[in-house]
Amino acid sequence: MKPSLMGSLRISHLPQMGFLKYPHHNHKQSSIITCGLRGGTKKPLWKSRVLSTEAIQAVHSLKLANSNSKLHHVLSTRLSRLLKADLLDTLAELQRQNEFHLALKVFEFVRKEVWYKPDMCLYCNMIQLLGKNKMTEMAEQVFTELEKDGLKPDTRAFTELIGAYLQVGMMEKAMETYERLKACGCSPDKLTFTILIRNLENVGKEELAAVVKKDCIEYLEYPERFLEDVRKKHVSADPISFVLCFSSCFMKLYSDAFSEKYSALFCRCKKDGRAQHPCLFRVPLCYATGTRGGDERRAYTGGMK
Repeated sequence: MKPSLMGSLRISHLPQMGFLKYPHHNHKQSSIITCGLRGGTKKPLWKSRVLSTEAIQAVHSLKLANSNSKLHHVLSTRLSRLLKADLLDTLAELQRQNEFHLALKVFEFVRKEVWYKPDMCLYCNMIQLLGKNKMTEMAEQVFTELEKDGLKPDTRAFTELIGAYLQVGMMEKAMETYERLKACGCSPDKLTFTILIRNLENVGKEELAAVVKKDCIEYLEYPERFLEDVRKKHVSADPISFVLCFSSCFMKLYSDAFSEKYSALFCRCKKDGRAQHPCLFRVPLCYATGTRGGDERRAYTGGMK
């Protein structure tokens, strides 16, 4: 082909490819795929719901260890091989099963691990477990260790310790801890007020209960509504305990001591507005005085039918 002919060729005669045909077309970029487990805030490891096989075997081995030597062997062999998540799951499962002695051993084992960092939730769970089982001295020791590990007790830590004192009727210690809670700059929450008010009223500490109710105005947003809810729940649940008390004395229907006790308890129900609960009338009041007449029943109920 001659050079003159070659110079006359135009590029437009050539077949255009896709990227030349649409030179200004923006191709859609590929989307980035991320793992959903890595997004957002991670949940605490000890709140996992499904136990691994290793954690289940560790729990069984601990419960079967019926001596200190066997327990030490399980701790040094089986628990030392567990991952962090499995070890914390083992502790949580023992707490759920109310195995407080074993849970305390595992809790001490966890604190000695290399990866361990003081965590408020672990301490609060242990104080709650020990308080529920009326192990007040151990609960106090765990609370002390919490402070030694450099943690500042929060509202829940103080509340769990207050609950431990209330479990054994130590009202003075509970009120001292409550005052310490406020002095440390923590704000009592609804749970703190609820357990204090109910337990103080149950033992007749009306003056202390009034002090706690007064603090509700300072720390709660709607104190009147909260106190009304506490009163309603207390009234609705309390008659059942009275009925159980009556039923326990039911075999002593003809006893004068039973008559006096029944009368005093029923008058207390009536004073608090609980005498109209239907469960109260399932106990035959007419038998309380040793007779079958209806006059005695009307005397106890104040004329109510």
